[in-house]
Amino acid sequence: MKLKQNKPSDEIPTSSMADIAFLLIVYFMVTTTFAATRGLDFALPKDDDTPPIVEKEDSVLVEVNAFGDVLVDQKPTELEDIFDYLKPKLERNPKKPVIIKPDPEAPYGSMVKVFDTLRRIKIKIDGTAVSVREIDMKIIQEAEAELEEGENLESILGKDVNVSIPTQREIESFWY
Repeated sequence: MKLKQNKPSDEIPTSSMADIAFLLIVYFMVTTTFAATRGLDFALPKDDDTPPIVEKEDSVLVEVNAFGDVLVDQKPTELEDIFDYLKPKLERNPKKPVIIKPDPEAPYGSMVKVFDTLRRIKIKIDGTAVSVREIDMKIIQEAEAELEEGENLESILGKDVNVSIPTQREIESFWY
Protein backbone atom coordinates (compact mmCIF):
# COMPACT_ATOMS: atom_id res chain seq x y z
CA MET A 1 0.00 0.00 0.00
CA LYS A 2 1.27 3.32 -0.99
CA LEU A 3 0.87 6.24 1.43
CA LYS A 4 -0.06 9.57 0.11
CA GLN A 5 2.30 12.33 1.16
CA ASN A 6 0.71 15.56 2.31
CA LYS A 7 2.72 18.34 0.86
CA PRO A 8 2.73 21.51 3.04
CA SER A 9 1.04 24.53 1.48
CA ASP A 10 3.12 27.42 0.18
CA GLU A 11 0.55 29.99 1.38
CA ILE A 12 0.39 31.62 4.79
CA PRO A 13 -3.11 31.59 6.26
CA THR A 14 -4.12 35.25 6.56
CA SER A 15 -7.83 34.93 7.12
CA SER A 16 -7.65 36.04 10.77
CA MET A 17 -4.79 38.51 10.33
CA ALA A 18 -7.11 41.52 10.07
CA ASP A 19 -8.96 40.50 13.24
CA ILE A 20 -5.73 40.21 15.16
CA ALA A 21 -4.53 43.60 13.88
CA PHE A 22 -7.72 45.34 14.98
CA LEU A 23 -7.60 43.66 18.38
CA LEU A 24 -4.03 44.88 18.85
CA ILE A 25 -5.02 48.44 17.86
CA VAL A 26 -7.92 48.42 20.34
CA TYR A 27 -5.69 46.98 23.07
CA PHE A 28 -3.02 49.66 22.67
CA MET A 29 -5.61 52.45 22.48
CA VAL A 30 -7.17 51.31 25.73
CA THR A 31 -3.95 50.72 27.66
CA THR A 32 -1.95 53.74 26.49
CA THR A 33 -1.82 56.73 28.81
CA PHE A 34 -1.42 60.17 27.38
CA ALA A 35 1.02 62.39 29.24
CA ALA A 36 0.59 66.10 28.71
CA THR A 37 3.70 68.17 29.31
CA ARG A 38 3.16 70.87 31.87
CA GLY A 39 4.24 74.39 31.13
CA LEU A 40 4.11 77.47 33.30
CA ASP A 41 1.56 77.50 36.06
CA PHE A 42 -0.74 80.46 35.40
CA ALA A 43 -3.53 81.50 37.71
CA LEU A 44 -6.35 82.37 35.38
CA PRO A 45 -8.67 85.15 36.53
CA LYS A 46 -12.01 84.15 37.96
CA ASP A 47 -15.14 84.95 35.98
CA ASP A 48 -16.35 88.36 37.16
CA ASP A 49 -19.62 89.92 36.05
CA THR A 50 -18.31 93.43 36.61
CA PRO A 51 -14.68 93.58 35.53
CA PRO A 52 -12.88 96.69 36.77
CA ILE A 53 -12.38 99.47 34.25
CA VAL A 54 -8.66 99.99 33.96
CA GLU A 55 -7.18 103.07 32.40
CA LYS A 56 -3.85 102.78 30.63
CA GLU A 57 -2.01 104.77 33.30
CA ASP A 58 -3.50 102.58 36.06
CA SER A 59 -1.54 99.52 35.05
CA VAL A 60 2.16 98.84 35.58
CA LEU A 61 4.06 97.87 32.45
CA VAL A 62 7.03 95.54 32.89
CA GLU A 63 9.02 95.21 29.67
CA VAL A 64 11.77 92.70 28.90
CA ASN A 65 13.92 93.88 26.00
CA ALA A 66 15.92 91.77 23.54
CA PHE A 67 18.99 91.84 25.81
CA GLY A 68 17.03 90.57 28.84
CA ASP A 69 17.00 93.96 30.58
CA VAL A 70 13.89 94.85 32.59
CA LEU A 71 12.07 98.18 32.29
CA VAL A 72 9.26 99.01 34.69
CA ASP A 73 7.06 101.87 33.46
CA GLN A 74 9.77 102.84 30.94
CA LYS A 75 12.53 102.97 33.64
CA PRO A 76 15.41 100.46 33.75
CA THR A 77 14.99 98.36 36.89
CA GLU A 78 16.74 95.39 38.47
CA LEU A 79 14.62 92.33 39.32
CA GLU A 80 15.26 92.86 43.03
CA ASP A 81 13.80 96.41 42.86
CA ILE A 82 10.46 95.47 41.26
CA PHE A 83 8.87 94.73 44.65
CA ASP A 84 9.93 98.09 46.11
CA TYR A 85 8.44 99.86 43.07
CA LEU A 86 5.15 97.92 43.14
CA LYS A 87 4.49 97.85 46.89
CA PRO A 88 3.11 101.41 47.31
CA LYS A 89 1.10 101.13 44.08
CA LEU A 90 -0.48 97.82 45.11
CA GLU A 91 -1.24 99.09 48.62
CA ARG A 92 -3.26 101.93 47.07
CA ASN A 93 -4.97 99.66 44.52
CA PRO A 94 -4.66 95.90 45.15
CA LYS A 95 -6.37 95.10 41.81
CA LYS A 96 -3.81 97.09 39.82
CA PRO A 97 -2.82 94.98 36.82
CA VAL A 98 0.83 94.32 36.05
CA ILE A 99 1.45 93.72 32.35
CA ILE A 100 4.53 91.81 31.20
CA LYS A 101 5.52 92.82 27.67
CA PRO A 102 8.46 90.75 26.44
CA ASP A 103 10.28 91.67 23.27
CA PRO A 104 9.94 88.89 20.66
CA GLU A 105 13.74 88.54 20.72
CA ALA A 106 13.99 88.54 24.55
CA PRO A 107 15.54 85.48 26.18
CA TYR A 108 12.81 83.20 27.49
CA GLY A 109 14.59 82.81 30.82
CA SER A 110 14.46 86.57 31.46
CA MET A 111 10.69 86.63 31.00
CA VAL A 112 10.29 83.65 33.33
CA LYS A 113 12.46 85.36 35.98
CA VAL A 114 10.24 88.45 35.81
CA PHE A 115 7.13 86.28 36.07
CA ASP A 116 8.57 84.37 39.05
CA THR A 117 9.46 87.66 40.77
CA LEU A 118 5.89 88.89 40.36
CA ARG A 119 4.47 85.57 41.60
CA ARG A 120 6.40 85.98 44.87
CA ILE A 121 4.48 89.19 45.63
CA LYS A 122 1.34 88.51 47.67
CA ILE A 123 -1.48 90.90 48.56
CA LYS A 124 -3.47 90.31 51.75
CA ILE A 125 -6.60 92.34 52.48
CA ASP A 126 -7.87 92.44 56.09
CA GLY A 127 -10.97 94.62 56.13
CA THR A 128 -9.73 97.94 54.82
CA ALA A 129 -6.04 97.27 55.50
CA VAL A 130 -3.96 96.10 52.55
CA SER A 131 -0.58 94.49 53.11
CA VAL A 132 1.81 93.67 50.30
CA ARG A 133 4.78 91.40 50.93
CA GLU A 134 7.32 89.36 49.08
CA ILE A 135 7.46 85.70 50.03
CA ASP A 136 10.13 83.03 49.66
CA MET A 137 10.21 79.26 50.10
CA LYS A 138 10.77 79.53 53.86
CA ILE A 139 7.58 81.57 54.30
CA ILE A 140 5.63 79.10 52.13
CA GLN A 141 6.89 76.14 54.19
CA GLU A 142 5.92 77.90 57.45
CA ALA A 143 2.46 78.67 56.05
CA GLU A 144 2.01 75.03 54.98
CA ALA A 145 2.87 73.96 58.54
CA GLU A 146 0.20 76.32 59.93
CA LEU A 147 -2.35 75.16 57.38
CA GLU A 148 -5.48 73.74 58.99
CA GLU A 149 -8.12 71.53 57.41
CA GLY A 150 -10.35 73.44 55.00
CA GLU A 151 -7.83 76.28 54.70
CA ASN A 152 -5.76 77.11 51.65
CA LEU A 153 -2.41 78.86 51.27
CA GLU A 154 -4.07 81.92 49.73
CA SER A 155 -5.93 82.62 52.98
CA ILE A 156 -2.61 82.66 54.89
CA LEU A 157 -0.20 84.19 52.36
CA GLY A 158 -2.53 86.43 50.36
CA LYS A 159 -3.54 86.67 46.72
CA ASP A 160 -1.27 86.83 43.71
CA VAL A 161 -0.65 90.06 41.85
CA ASN A 162 -2.91 90.53 38.83
CA VAL A 163 -0.33 89.63 36.14
CA SER A 164 -1.19 89.75 32.46
CA ILE A 165 0.93 88.58 29.55
CA PRO A 166 -0.67 89.83 26.33
CA THR A 167 -0.50 87.91 23.09
CA GLN A 168 1.53 89.22 20.17
CA ARG A 169 -1.70 90.28 18.43
CA GLU A 170 -2.78 92.29 21.50
CA ILE A 171 0.64 93.92 21.70
CA GLU A 172 0.55 94.93 18.04
CA SER A 173 -2.98 96.35 18.23
CA PHE A 174 -2.47 98.15 21.56
CA TRP A 175 1.09 99.51 21.48
CA TYR A 176 1.69 100.18 17.80
